Amino acid sequence: MLFTSPEFIFLFLPATLASFYLLGAKRNLRLAIIFLIINSLIFYSWGKLEYLILIFSSIFVNYYLGFMLGKTQTKSVKKVILILGFIFNLGLLGYFKYFNFFLETANSLFQLSWSLQNIALPLGISFFTFQQVAYLVDAYNDEVKDYRFLEYSLFVCFFPQLIAGPIVHHKEILPQFSRLKTYAFDLDELAIGLSIFSFGLFKKIVLADSISVYVEPIFGAAQQGAFPSLFEAWGAALAYTFQLYFDFSGYSDMAIGLARMFRVTLPENFNSPYKAICIIDFWRRWHITLSNFLKEYLYIPLGGNRKGKRRRDLNLFLTMLLGGLWHGAGWTFILWGGLHGLFLIANNWWHEFIRRLGYNPDKPKPLNRVIGIIVTFVSIVFAWVLFRSESLQAAVAMFRGMIGLNGIMIPQAIAMKIGPVKELFALLGATFPEWSNYDLEMPFLWFIFLFPIVWILPNTQQWMIRFKPVLSFNKYEKNSQIEQKHWLVWKINSVCGSLLGIMLFVVMKVALSLPKTEFLYFNF
Repeated sequence: MLFTSPEFIFLFLPATLASFYLLGAKRNLRLAIIFLIINSLIFYSWGKLEYLILIFSSIFVNYYLGFMLGKTQTKSVKKVILILGFIFNLGLLGYFKYFNFFLETANSLFQLSWSLQNIALPLGISFFTFQQVAYLVDAYNDEVKDYRFLEYSLFVCFFPQLIAGPIVHHKEILPQFSRLKTYAFDLDELAIGLSIFSFGLFKKIVLADSISVYVEPIFGAAQQGAFPSLFEAWGAALAYTFQLYFDFSGYSDMAIGLARMFRVTLPENFNSPYKAICIIDFWRRWHITLSNFLKEYLYIPLGGNRKGKRRRDLNLFLTMLLGGLWHGAGWTFILWGGLHGLFLIANNWWHEFIRRLGYNPDKPKPLNRVIGIIVTFVSIVFAWVLFRSESLQAAVAMFRGMIGLNGIMIPQAIAMKIGPVKELFALLGATFPEWSNYDLEMPFLWFIFLFPIVWILPNTQQWMIRFKPVLSFNKYEKNSQIEQKHWLVWKINSVCGSLLGIMLFVVMKVALSLPKTEFLYFNF
């Protein structure tokens, strides 16, 4: 079931909210939890009943292993239990997500002919597996309270964050299910949640889905052996860069808004990542909960930066390689992760160099900040090409196009508009066909339209600063300049209510003209 589908918005969500709070008002908290678990499982298995066996088995086994880790004091026994937990979780993930990838790779390397299996990727398996691996590691380190099975089950399958995150931590979420106020209806909390959800709905349907139509024609052609020209390659790369941005940002907003309707506050997952001044800053802003997981449960256990610079660089590279593999079973994802690992290593060395010159990389001058944002954004765009391409050959074709090796093609209709600039392109070897299958102008017009939204306007956390929409909100309260600009801050009043109504009207109009699409992170 999609957050954007009519059956979710007009049936599932209202019925679930009403029933949950009716049970809470009668102090049937245990029954309210059971009801929310059942509805979350219905949401998860909508049209795919076989998923129920997988997620319930995962919940039951991990809870039991966590329980055993909490009761056992012998270190060697705890280590065995933890290893069994790793084998179980990574075995499930490896089979459903990576089995065919490993078979295909083995066939290619060793000239084998093993047949691929028809294995469907269960939704959200990467997310709820990582949540439970973190739970087991913390249980091993005696950092887990003695939670009850029902609360633990809801922590794993709570439908707002189940399918595509944020990757929630037991310390953040489980205590919220234990407090009484979570089950008491509050109209203001519902209005806050509905506002955040609507922001995400607008981003997904009006922005992400609208620009998505300029992505597949070029990436698909590259996969089929075509060689996109300069503007075609850049148009598709920029379109995907913004599609992914608003798709993932929209999902994160919708998840946070839905949880808030149930008086649960989720962690921040998205903080204007294209405003990043360097790649290090980008990974503090993009998919924040995944970055935190990789840092806490992979990078630091590998040694972090505690064993010298060379070991730090190796740890960073390995962490990002595995982060790329987490996103998908393919060499393009692995190379994308490795490329970001190299970016991070270069970024660290650059910061160390300019510190020796007396500059503070965390507080750049305005011009240096702009240069940093541009260089970082261009690097991210190139990396997204790997992320989106279905094969290395397609990615190479796109890269060739982006650096001009596939030539420059400008349709006559556009060439007539650019006047004297046409002669400059002609000197560079451009061709001017009468027509083109690809709408060359629109991706760049979308870029101009989206520029202020991405780089100038506040993000959702800043719009909603009065209502502390996410956990760990102190940095916004201390640092955000928007606090003084009261006209930009979202309020619960008739003006903002009217704006919300207009926004939802636009969403419905656009939704009727576009095909229904899943969120991109459903594939990961």
